[in-house]
Formats: sequence, C-alpha cells, structure tokens
Amino acid sequence: MRKIGCLVLAIACTALAQTNPTQKLARDILSELVSIPSTESGVGSTPAAEAAAKRLLAAGFPAADVQVIGPEARKKNLVARIHGSGKRKPLLLLAHLDVVEAPRADWSTDPFQMVEKDGFFYGRGTYDVKDGASILLANVIRWHQEGYKPDRDIILALTADEENGVANGVKWLLDHHRDLIDAEYCLNTDGGDFLLAKEGRPLAATVQMAEKWYVDWKLEIINPGGHSSQPRKDNAIYQLASALLRIQQLQFPAQPSDIVRSYFAKEAALVGGQPGADMSAAAAQPPDAAAIARLSQNGFYNSLLHTTCVATMLQAGHAPNALPQVATANVNCRVLPHMKIDEVRQALTNAINDPAVKLSVVDTPTAAPPTKMNPEIDAAMASTVGKMGWTIPVIPVMETGATDGKWLRLAGIPTFGVSGVFIDPENNRAHGKDERVGVREFYWGVDFYDYLVRALGN
Repeated sequence: MRKIGCLVLAIACTALAQTNPTQKLARDILSELVSIPSTESGVGSTPAAEAAAKRLLAAGFPAADVQVIGPEARKKNLVARIHGSGKRKPLLLLAHLDVVEAPRADWSTDPFQMVEKDGFFYGRGTYDVKDGASILLANVIRWHQEGYKPDRDIILALTADEENGVANGVKWLLDHHRDLIDAEYCLNTDGGDFLLAKEGRPLAATVQMAEKWYVDWKLEIINPGGHSSQPRKDNAIYQLASALLRIQQLQFPAQPSDIVRSYFAKEAALVGGQPGADMSAAAAQPPDAAAIARLSQNGFYNSLLHTTCVATMLQAGHAPNALPQVATANVNCRVLPHMKIDEVRQALTNAINDPAVKLSVVDTPTAAPPTKMNPEIDAAMASTVGKMGWTIPVIPVMETGATDGKWLRLAGIPTFGVSGVFIDPENNRAHGKDERVGVREFYWGVDFYDYLVRALGN
C-alpha cells in the first residue's frame, strides 16, 4: 500500500508541472473567486455568482441556461444547466459562494488574494468551499465545450448563505424555484473531504451521508449592576463565566451511529496501531468505553462520537467603571442526528445548574435524516478512484459540521457529500486563519469530478 501510494504521488507531482487546460482554468477561477470578499460584511455572494455566469456565457452557454437569481440584491445564486438526453432525472452539483469573515490582521497573507506557496493555495474559501465551486465550474465549461451529451441534465448551483444564514440560498431555491434544481440526487462539494495520511499519501475517499444538526443557545444573566467601586457578590460576568466553565466540562454520551461505526471499521485497517485498534473496538456492539475515551482525545473523532457544545461569543458590561447589568454568551451545539433538542436543553440546564442563567434557542434548528447509499454512486466512486490510480477504499461518513445538503435531504433529494479534494484531518483550517488547500489535491479534484460525473451521466 505504501509503495503504491508513493508511486502515485511521484507520478502526480510530475504531472503538476504540466497541468491540463481544465486544471489551469479551475485555478484561474479559484483565484478570481477568492478575490471577491463574499462575506456578510463584504459584498455578499452576488458578484461571485455574476463572475461565474460571465465565464459560462463566454464559454458559449445559452443565456437561457444561466441564471443569477435570489430574493436579495447582495445574495444571489448561480444556476446553470447542461442539457442531456433526458433518459434519467438530472444530477445536481452544489457548492456555496459565501465565506466566513477573515480579518486581515489575523492572517499572514491577504485573505482575499490567493497566494500559492509551499504546495498550497492560501485564501479565504480555498478550502470552504470556493475550491469546490471552481472545480465544478471549470468542469461544466469543459463538458459544454466538448459537446458532452449525458443521459441526464447536469445542473450547477453555486449558492448564497450557507455560512451566513438560510434565507437566500438552497432553501430559497427549493421554496421558490425548485424546478431549477430538482434532481434525482445531488453531489455536494461541501462535504466528504478525502483523507490524506500524515506522510501525504491518499488514505481514503469519503462520501458524506449524514450530518450533525446545528443549534445556537443564548445564555443571559441580568443584574442590577452598580458602581464598580462597590462590587456586588452576584457579578453577572462571574456568574456567566462559571456557567460556561461548567459547560466546558459537559460530556455528552458517546452514541456512534451505523455510519460512524462503519467509518471506524473501515478506517481501522488504514490507521493501524493503537488508534486502529480503538476504532475497531469503537465500531463493535457494544462499543468499548476505554477505546471511546482514547479516541475522544482527538477533536475530529470526538465530534463523530458525541454531541458537542462550545462557547463561541461573549458580550458583557456597558462601561469600564460600572458593574455589568447584562452578560450574554453564545454556545454552539453540533448535535448527533437522532438526538432531540429537549435532550440538549436538559443537558445544558443540568450542567449550568444556576437558575439565574436564562437559556434560550437563538434560531429554530432543523435536523435532516441520513441519505441511504445509492449503488450507482457507490459504483461510480469506486470506478473513479480506480481511474485516478488510487488504491484506497470509499468510506461513508457523517459530517461533523453543517451543510446545505440538509435542505435537499429534507426536500426529498438524496445528497452525497463528495469534495473530491484530499485534506490532512489534523490541519483543517476551515473558518480559521491562513485557510488553504493543497495545489496537488486541488488539481486532482478537478480530474476526479470529470471522471465521476461522466460515470454518472452515461
């Protein structure tokens, strides 16, 4: 396995010096998209959607097949279509255009200028998920220019508001223009990150079948306050801090789903050693508690096994010389699919153990059922992995974050998260500073999606 992996890497690294035209196009698109600050405080998604549309029209797409639409001027979506023979229902390809905030002072480079160095492309969105948008857009242009005629329509949707809400993106398209994106199933590049071993060889191709659901809780303490020269015993900041420290110690029970157990069972042989043995033990019925405890020391494995809640924002006080009258915090929970909100509320209430702390839901959360494996997807993934020259397994996974796949699953459109891009799971910089994607891995993703869609379109 190691020798085969190293050989593949050597071949791929040599090939990088001679990128094919679609890879080069994808790189140019990624650079352009990164330069557009499609954040909530920036310009929104519309300029990125318009830039994508401009490229499609320049490539010869009929104007009727390229639409930039949305309910809000700053938050529009691109939807484009390649017409097939119509023998089967369409295939939807999905990525989002909005990105999280990226303060320049936090970064070693300008987050909105793509920089290539040390084998990586740096910039906000290079990993989440303008790389996916660029890979899909470049391939759609390739297929159109080659005159590719699949047996189903191929729909490209580059959407708004995955990171910054739900009002304008996939949910809006489903509610108001479902006909534009209705499909037999969807491939979502915002999920199913392929895994690299520590030495950089491909380890596994993953397919995201489920995801945790997302809920924000507001913790609030109201206090009479007063002058800071006469401190009160019931300081709102101290009370809130104590509550947050108790939440820090909260550990939800390990509840590995069938998808997670399958993931651990398959990855165990790839990882080996004590971690591999622990994965096998965690996949057993019942799972081994000691193995669960050891795996839970790793942030990624812990999030696969447990519901998690973590403080993400704080606000308190109104003057430096006054006692705080209000102290609030946001606690973000990522909840296992089967778990109910009342269970989470009760666990938080028990952990806080202070009636002075008001606990309320910020937004109404929505959970989606897992997607069942489709034999056609399974076969196409296996054949594509083989065409790429990789000797690696295809493993179903549960996403620990949240994606727009939730809305499609709830609407009855099975959604499979397939990023096509390998990452080092120990160095995931999504939403963080110096976000990056591997140059080699990005170019692989371009060709991977070409093979995959052709396998599903013929």
